Amino acid sequence: MEIDEDNSPSTSAAEPSVSVSDGETTVPAANNTPIQPVQPTVPPFVPPAVVPPIAPIPAIPPHPIVNPLAPLPVRLPVLKPPVPQNGGVKTSDSDSDHEDAGRATTGEYEISEESRLVRERQEKAMQELLMKRRAAALAVPTNDMAVRTRLRRLGEPITLFGEREMERRDRLRMILAKLDSEGQLEKLMKAHEEEEAAVSAKVEDIEEDIEYPFYTEGPKELLDARIDIAKYSVVKAAARVQRAQRKRDDPDEDMDAEIDWALKQAGNLVLDCSEIGDDRPLSGCSFSRDGKLLATCSLSGVAKLWSMPKVSKVSALKGHTERATDVTFSPVHDHLATASADRTAKLWNTDGSLLKTFEGHLDRLARIAFHPSGKYFGTTSFDKTWRLWDIESGMELLLQEGHSRSVYGIAFHQDGSLAASCGLDALARVWDLRTGRSILALEGHVKPVLGVNFSPNGYHLATGGEDNTCRIWDLRKKKSLYIIPAHSNLISQVKFEPQEGYYLVTASYDMTAKVWSGKDFKPVKSLPGHEAKVTASDISEGIINSGSTMTVC
Repeated sequence: MEIDEDNSPSTSAAEPSVSVSDGETTVPAANNTPIQPVQPTVPPFVPPAVVPPIAPIPAIPPHPIVNPLAPLPVRLPVLKPPVPQNGGVKTSDSDSDHEDAGRATTGEYEISEESRLVRERQEKAMQELLMKRRAAALAVPTNDMAVRTRLRRLGEPITLFGEREMERRDRLRMILAKLDSEGQLEKLMKAHEEEEAAVSAKVEDIEEDIEYPFYTEGPKELLDARIDIAKYSVVKAAARVQRAQRKRDDPDEDMDAEIDWALKQAGNLVLDCSEIGDDRPLSGCSFSRDGKLLATCSLSGVAKLWSMPKVSKVSALKGHTERATDVTFSPVHDHLATASADRTAKLWNTDGSLLKTFEGHLDRLARIAFHPSGKYFGTTSFDKTWRLWDIESGMELLLQEGHSRSVYGIAFHQDGSLAASCGLDALARVWDLRTGRSILALEGHVKPVLGVNFSPNGYHLATGGEDNTCRIWDLRKKKSLYIIPAHSNLISQVKFEPQEGYYLVTASYDMTAKVWSGKDFKPVKSLPGHEAKVTASDISEGIINSGSTMTVC
């Protein structure tokens, strides 16, 4: 049976219909006359059941009713987790991670340019921190020459423009830390050690037959001076110890009352007079042993003598070609000595006549001090040495090295057995004049030490420097006993009261001089009045004089 494709069951009623019955086909007439249909044998068409709506829904455009289909699986939308601001990536709990079969993993999220820069900065900061920690753990030489040598061996410039010693040392530390992080430091240092061993072996072979003494031989005059100083110091030390024992054992001696009386006298000090010493700043001052004369020196190179207490000019000592740096009276004779930047020291009489000139230093002189015996005096210089001179012969007895930088201050123990020096290396040293040995190195100041002085009690030493502090050292314990935060600027000089050491005077660039108790080192009196830096001070039988930078008004 063939059925025309154009005659489907869904054809509308206006179109002619075709009926089939037992293999016969009935076609309607062409004039559309209705024909009585034959009784069909096909079962009647049953319309599909319509499911009534459960809830009212909005009007929907009419559409043909179809048979209900099985519900399709609904796939939820895949949401990418937000990227945190700090560059981190968070994991997602969505099923899409499993369905994508590892298409997007935790470390493969795209990171914004800003987050990437933040992460790079963090990594760089962490690397710098680790580098600094590694550098801090490395041992670096403190000697500047050793630092330069190490830099040269590493192939680095030994110095940069405007680079200071500490900056050069820090640069070497960072270079070593960088090599250590790259694993090259041990190999490089091993190669340098082998090279040094080879060089030292060659030097030892060359110098194998040469024997050097462990000391430097001095002249016979130095030996005689050491013997003389030893004899003098034994007598003075015995007298000092006996006097201390007598004061301790004598029931009539009241040490506390005596100290309190001396401090009270110092606390009552007032400004007695003021005098213009020179048209250039004053650099030093000193009282004579009887207190009747005062000597001053200035940057003009002229030293002047003044009568006390009227402070009238007596004479002018002219002879230096450069500025005078210090002046001091002899403790035994009516002589005084001056030091100058012309690398010489001169011995004068009180009438203004020149007695001797002492030459030998290679750079300008700083301070000068007489030995208690009056036979010798010491000078310090910027050539990193201090020297001991014989006054009678004018001969240089001792050239003493030991400071790594310029030597500035010098003082002698009242017994005559010891000398103390201080310098720009922030170090003070105590020397035994009888043997020539350095018996103490006093470390504590963080800046150059400019003043040093022994106490008459025999076991205290005072130092003052550019760190604005005055330190009291106990020679018996070999350590710092007390630190006085004395001034707001550098301390130019320190002096103990010369009789018993009951008080201490400090001079400073803060335009003041101050008096401190020698017992507990508490402040006793502040002496203002100067209008510029106070460069020197001296004490004579309860009278305190201070020299300052002054100009003619």
